[in-house]
Amino acid sequence: MADPQTLLWQALAHCGQVLQTEGGVLGALLLAGLLGSVSHCVGMCGPFVLAQVGARLERVPAAGMTEWHRLAGAAAAPYHLGRATTYAALGALGGGLAGGLATLPALRQLAASLLVLAAGMFLLGALRQVGLWPGQGTGGAAAPGWVGRVLGPLFAAPVGWRGYALGLGLGFLPCGLLYGALAAAASTGSALAGALGMAGFALGTVPALVATGMLGHLAARRFKALAGVVAPGLMMVNAAFLGWTAWGLASG
Repeated sequence: MADPQTLLWQALAHCGQVLQTEGGVLGALLLAGLLGSVSHCVGMCGPFVLAQVGARLERVPAAGMTEWHRLAGAAAAPYHLGRATTYAALGALGGGLAGGLATLPALRQLAASLLVLAAGMFLLGALRQVGLWPGQGTGGAAAPGWVGRVLGPLFAAPVGWRGYALGLGLGFLPCGLLYGALAAAASTGSALAGALGMAGFALGTVPALVATGMLGHLAARRFKALAGVVAPGLMMVNAAFLGWTAWGLASG
């Protein structure tokens, strides 16, 4: 049996190989998280972040409040780690299921179809942002009733494991942007690549949500309005890249 150090190097080498072979899709997912979070996640998840920040700061006595407490509260690191865990697990599941069909002759067509689906959902989100398609954002739905019933108690003290558990649960919120990312992650046909891709997607959503926690809704709306001028065009470029990748798979 190989020693732990050898296993670690083998795992790192495998991750490096995945990054090399699936780097385009993984980069597209990171970019989708960065761009989509500005126009979509701020509106959908921003209230959850602000509720956590308020609850965390209320636990600190006014006399002991420091800038570190404010920054740590706005960062909500356990919550974002919980979301990333859920997203990575879903990506691993999607990539693993698609990879399980590797023996089918139509695997390349399946991967291409998933990429086309992802490109279509990102394009739809961009068109909605510029008012060329009815609806808002990237097709996110309102938070279902189970959020308050099941996760409500966690909002009272969203620190440590409670914040992490909150992120785990809210990672399952229905969201068009998330569905598009999952379709792209599944197209890799690899559980590891799917997990890495969705972890990158989660990482991309963090800056806008942390900014929301630090600056509040007013500043977040201003930032959203400014970024909304650029984000739709970049999302369209991202969708075109995924479509081009799909065409290469289908015709290769």
